[in-house]
Amino acid sequence: VQLVESGGGLVQPGRSLSVSCAASGFTFSSYFMSWYRQAPGQERELVASISSGGGTRTYADSVKGRFTISRDNAKNTVYLQMNSLRPEDTAVYYCSAAAAWSRRYWGQGTQVTVSS
Repeated sequence: VQLVESGGGLVQPGRSLSVSCAASGFTFSSYFMSWYRQAPGQERELVASISSGGGTRTYADSVKGRFTISRDNAKNTVYLQMNSLRPEDTAVYYCSAAAAWSRRYWGQGTQVTVSS
């Protein structure tokens, strides 16, 4: 199983950034996918989740209305579009896959830094 995040980087406040997570080694379309983030000195927190078919999406209150999670089951990829970024969004963003019959899988993370 592999989850490989990409697309992180340095961005100014108010700008947008999109991160992606390419999955392999499991039946991607059967798994619930999530994005988490962890800032220095803080616990890892759930940012957004999407159901296996993409019909249900949930967001943390802190990102609601600014971030959008989506998935392409044909490409085994989950995305996180981040708009109106704030300095407090600075963190390592992790992709995660979960299913009732399986352990949770994690990617290695991608750094997102929001700074002027």
